[in-house]
Amino acid sequence: GKMAAAAERRGSPSLSAGEEEPPLELDSLVEEVAAAAAASAGFRLTAVRREPAVRLQHGVSGLEPLAWSEDHRVSVSTARSIAVLEQLSDVHSGGQEMVIHRTAVPAPSAACLLKVGPKKEVAECKEKFASSVDPTVSQTFMLDRVFNPEGKSLPPMRGFKYSSWSPLGCDANGRCLLAALTMDNRLTIHANLNRLQWVQLVDLTEIYGERLYEASYKLSKTDTPRGELGDFSEFQRRHSMQTPVRMEWSGICTTQQVKHNNECRDVGSVLLAVLFENSNIAVWQFQLPFLGKESITSCNTIESGINSPSVLSWWEYEHNNRKMSGLIVGSAFGPVKILPVNLKAVKGYFTLRQPVVLWQEMDQLPVHSIKCIPLYHPYQKCSCSLVVAARGAYVFWCLLLISKAGLNVHNSHVTGLHSLPIVSMTADKQNGTVYTCSSDGKVRQLIPIFTDVALKFEHQLIKLSEVFGSVRTHGIAVSPCGAYLAVITTEGMTNGLHPVNKNYQVQFVTLKTFEEAAAQLLESSVQNLFRQVDLTDLVRWKILKDKHIPQFLQEALDKKIESCGSTYFWRFKLFLLRILYQSMQKAPSEVMWRPSHEDAKILISDSPGMGSTEDDQEEGTSKQASKQSLCDTGKGMDVDDTAEDSLPQSSDIGGREPMEEKLLEVQAQIEAVEMHLTREHMKRVLGEVYLHTWITENTSIPTRGVCDFLMSDDGYDDRTARVLIGHILKKMNKQTFPEHCSLCKEILPFTDRKQAVCSNGHIWLRCFLTYQSCQSLVYRRCLLHDSIARHPAPEDPEWIKRLLQGPCTFCDSPVF
Repeated sequence: GKMAAAAERRGSPSLSAGEEEPPLELDSLVEEVAAAAAASAGFRLTAVRREPAVRLQHGVSGLEPLAWSEDHRVSVSTARSIAVLEQLSDVHSGGQEMVIHRTAVPAPSAACLLKVGPKKEVAECKEKFASSVDPTVSQTFMLDRVFNPEGKSLPPMRGFKYSSWSPLGCDANGRCLLAALTMDNRLTIHANLNRLQWVQLVDLTEIYGERLYEASYKLSKTDTPRGELGDFSEFQRRHSMQTPVRMEWSGICTTQQVKHNNECRDVGSVLLAVLFENSNIAVWQFQLPFLGKESITSCNTIESGINSPSVLSWWEYEHNNRKMSGLIVGSAFGPVKILPVNLKAVKGYFTLRQPVVLWQEMDQLPVHSIKCIPLYHPYQKCSCSLVVAARGAYVFWCLLLISKAGLNVHNSHVTGLHSLPIVSMTADKQNGTVYTCSSDGKVRQLIPIFTDVALKFEHQLIKLSEVFGSVRTHGIAVSPCGAYLAVITTEGMTNGLHPVNKNYQVQFVTLKTFEEAAAQLLESSVQNLFRQVDLTDLVRWKILKDKHIPQFLQEALDKKIESCGSTYFWRFKLFLLRILYQSMQKAPSEVMWRPSHEDAKILISDSPGMGSTEDDQEEGTSKQASKQSLCDTGKGMDVDDTAEDSLPQSSDIGGREPMEEKLLEVQAQIEAVEMHLTREHMKRVLGEVYLHTWITENTSIPTRGVCDFLMSDDGYDDRTARVLIGHILKKMNKQTFPEHCSLCKEILPFTDRKQAVCSNGHIWLRCFLTYQSCQSLVYRRCLLHDSIARHPAPEDPEWIKRLLQGPCTFCDSPVF
């Protein structure tokens, strides 16, 4: 790829880190990032379409309407709601299409009126301005939708202007929060706590307006009063100082809080920066998990001094647990600069002494989007920040390096990318790859290549018309691990004619091959399947198509298990086996929801194998007809009945068919891996019990039952488990503390890891996190319906509550 350098500058502005200077000697942080970037430099991308295409009910609205969260949810800003598409790597479905769970955040029905004074006075001023004889006042007032969001004779201002996802771990379930900005300037934060419904947690526009009203619309106590509300310029000023333009989340900062008993506990916080029309920036600090208004810690306002601000982004640099932060602000006139953010209230945060100008020319190229990517410079042997900004049809980039001389700034432009202005830009933060698109359906992939001093870009063209046909593009977003690119499209021109109707769709294309996804999963530093759903979906697609696990992947995974023994690789193996099991099953000959014949019901219920598999007992709502036929022997069934089963049935004397033998073999492997993961988690639970209990202390965890279950298998010989169990039994002092059925008060024996059955036949499912029987009508379930877990009780100690916050032990999914 060619790079035309429009300008290159270098400077060393002074730098401050609160009370200290930043470290001068910087060790290498993440060398894999540079290696991945170098490897991708020689790679030619082949985009492949990934079904399904999701049709939107309304047209998209706002700038950058598409965003992809760290927990694999895609938000699309439309004229009536924010459509949320959650990507799932479903292990219970045999379909090759991407599995998407769809929800929506509806737009408020009432218009948002910014608080600029008492209601009566505001109404009088509006009537005065509307009837003013001065046309510069009356027409400006009547046509400004900030002053008149309800519209009256004008069309209503419905829809969303912008949405932004928080980092992972911010809501009560440890997932991402969604900040939404409506067209009428209402800024709210939403959470999806029960998977089906989005809940508004707080209205920041209302809270900020109340704060300004109480402060008489002065940013500091030393400010002089600007005038009365009846003055039109003051009326405009009060509106512009609380009209949001963009908002962005920072990374999570963890600090230690000393409790009354001198114990330390980690407290997480996150910052939300809101850029206003008058160039002020409000920085909100929230305590995690964010629950609502009570979680707001502070709100500070910064004056940026930039005319006509258009976009902002966080600049965060980290080394040795020291974080340096700032806010990158772009203008509609062209300049870009970093502002210091004073966070003395947050330990471990440092900032700049003064603003750093990255681009100062007022060249009338508006800054549309800014991305900041942390990288490691392989030649300078230090960490660095790559800032990229879309300006018209060009990409402005700036490389920030910290050296002994201070902060070094290298900047330039990449030209020749698009013939039309860039409408959307996204970045893969794992390797620094940047993607831009224009409305004509052309996407550019820019790969940074480090040089001795700075860097250059290699770029290549992705023509979406070769993938989807003739389309117009309105936004793009890359998945967290860089496996997919989501694109908002409408119909393009056909024979030189524009389409009569516009159908907005979200479509997906692959950016990685199966081999790259598998290698990234095997070498992952995250070691969490849920956080890599886009990669696991590529692997799932390949196995479902080929109906086997590639040999190289099996061998590499077995080597990882032998050398490392981490439960992550066992969970990865379980995922592969489950997908293989689904790929080997035949599609049912009838529709799944259609009721079967009465005689078939009787035969299935009477068949000797029914109910014997633990998967059927556990999944509940997602039973497969193929699993039922796997357990049936087929005796007494006629030809019509067997047509309903997804597996070939054997005759009375012919034995099982080869496919059924393979299915039974895979199912046995699945059960063996599940049992291994269960035993490993049981050891962890017993370790927590030993560390946090006194002698003969009873807890809600069935400790003796878990110990007996681990020791019941003669083939299981784990010295660590035996030593741990010996210490626990000695501490229990011959006490058993059995569980009792809440219906009949009989003892619940611990003979099954998934359920407890008393002598009277009452069945209770077991919590997979603590192995306690869930004897209530309300419990939680894993995202993929793998297992269930109980809710934390008020009397639970902190260590049990921490156990109950854990993800699924089989698939790493969060629990709802």
